[in-house]
Amino acid sequence: MSGRQRHIGAEERRARLALRQRLAPPARALTPEEVAGSLVALHGTDPATVYLAVGARLAGAGRTVAEVERALYEDRTLVRMHGMRHTVFVFPTGLAAVVHASTGRTIAVKARAALVKDMVTGSEGRLTAEWLAEVEASTLAALARRGQATVGELTGDEPRLKERFTYGAGRSYEAPHTVSSRLMRVLGVEGRVVRGRPLGAWTSSQFRWAVAPPHPELPPDEAQQELLRHWLAACGPATEADLKWWTGWKVTDVRRALAAIGAVSVTVDGGATAYVTADDTEPVAPPAEPWAALLPGLDPTAMGWQERDWYLSPELRPALFDGSGNVGPTVWWNGRVVGGWARRPDGEVGWRLLGTADLGREARSMIKTEAARLGSWLAGTPVTPRFRTPLEKELSA
Repeated sequence: MSGRQRHIGAEERRARLALRQRLAPPARALTPEEVAGSLVALHGTDPATVYLAVGARLAGAGRTVAEVERALYEDRTLVRMHGMRHTVFVFPTGLAAVVHASTGRTIAVKARAALVKDMVTGSEGRLTAEWLAEVEASTLAALARRGQATVGELTGDEPRLKERFTYGAGRSYEAPHTVSSRLMRVLGVEGRVVRGRPLGAWTSSQFRWAVAPPHPELPPDEAQQELLRHWLAACGPATEADLKWWTGWKVTDVRRALAAIGAVSVTVDGGATAYVTADDTEPVAPPAEPWAALLPGLDPTAMGWQERDWYLSPELRPALFDGSGNVGPTVWWNGRVVGGWARRPDGEVGWRLLGTADLGREARSMIKTEAARLGSWLAGTPVTPRFRTPLEKELSA
């Protein structure tokens, strides 16, 4: 992390964002795989986000749904799995082992221990760890036979999955839990199962399960270094706080990985120290033409950094975020968030600019064009973000 330190200001950071996040039209991708590879991870908590994030970055967005489904369910070049911060993402399949080793194992150990403790305590010892091991083996065997299955289908094969236990007995949050829901979640975090095709349309949040494809077991340190290289290439410069927030790692893990890959320190506006990869120190020029984009709730660009003032003014946040810090649909102009959008009941994509600055006729025209492009490939499909925000609710009313 030594070497001559230079300053990367907000304007250059927005230029990097435009090109590396595939948002400026000349930088748009041809396939979902290219989009995911450029962004490292697509938020998958809201299933629609994956498709909308890809569609915003494809040169030909008309086949977004078909192309994403091909990548996820036919070619399996993309995989939906648990990753950073115990959150579901869609990753390039080639990164599955890296993500699991760098972030998943630690979370998985805690998740399994919690399940066993809750299950044994909540059943007064009736359900044991040994019993769970039998049910787990039987469930995985049934899933392997079926290829893909819903939880309901698996409980038909293994009725013990229907067993219940009491979570938080005697406390205000006491609730019945089923073995099936908790076990499948743990197996997902452990990287042993992945989500398959949805039960309904591409916006559905109900998924089938499938046995995870095998991948090598990597040393955690090496995996953390590899994940950090990929993410800094897409999102650098980034501060330690950004990296700790995005990965969910301890700050000591972040610092060790930065040192191991020889990351170079730079300064950003506000005087903070940030980092880029060693081969990414040259200035980056902005796109030749201005650009606009409509990004979905939880989009990986809008959620990419903990410190967001360089692309999102603080006064806009109350309208664009929910109470838990989840970003809603956003309108972008030349690397900055300038408003929000929503799909209206009549199928049109409505949008509104926020703030006091007058962006001018060109900006409004290009944003209108992007809204029409989005509305065209949605083709009337209802899209409601999982985490609703004040402006989205107002625009969609």
